Amino acid sequence: MIAKEEQYAAAMRRYSSGLGYSRLGALVSAVVISLQAISLSQVPWGSIAPPIYVLGFVIAYLLADFVNGLVHMVMDNTDRYQSVVGPLIAAFHLHHKTPRYKDSNPLAIYVLESGAKVWLVPYLGLVVYAQANWALPAVTSFVLAAVGVLSSVAEVSHYLCHNSTSRVVRLLQRLRLLLPPEHHAVHHSRDNTHYAFLNGVSDPLLNAIARRTCQGYMSRSDLHAQSYEGPGTANRG
Repeated sequence: MIAKEEQYAAAMRRYSSGLGYSRLGALVSAVVISLQAISLSQVPWGSIAPPIYVLGFVIAYLLADFVNGLVHMVMDNTDRYQSVVGPLIAAFHLHHKTPRYKDSNPLAIYVLESGAKVWLVPYLGLVVYAQANWALPAVTSFVLAAVGVLSSVAEVSHYLCHNSTSRVVRLLQRLRLLLPPEHHAVHHSRDNTHYAFLNGVSDPLLNAIARRTCQGYMSRSDLHAQSYEGPGTANRG
């Protein structure tokens, strides 16, 4: 059997080749942002009372933190490098090797990092279909659409956690509206923990799931990425 480090290197070579993996993000980003706009336009805004709107937003924020953390957990613990999506998995694992992003505008991060969220395409597609064809309650339509948008906001929160020292950002992090660096640092210093990255509130639940279902990343996917020095290592942010 080929060693996982060799499988990882082969997957990264496929990612950096002309097979289109590294360019797939631009297409995914365009589709995700388009579907986010459509889903928001389908929300019957006038039917939502302000208190319900606020409650729905809080629910969406908590759901987005949990769902994105769950996807993060799955990806960190996946090493199927020889599969058709193996190059995408391998490229994802570089985020532990190079935690800091290239400095950029948060809006650019929103757009660019949305391209890594392939799962949002079927999710938002189903949301738009349900909004158009099912009699969804207004608040349900809003929450589902908001989860899709906040999933991209989570990428911005993660970027700010690693790159920003702004006083405004630090205030939002202390208020747990964004991901605090002190909280997220545990994910990089300990194994199989603290996967959430919108604001980290759902980590107690995610950690309980991880303990029962995952082997961890430090002795597996982290090592595969750490030993790789080929093309693609600079592609962060």
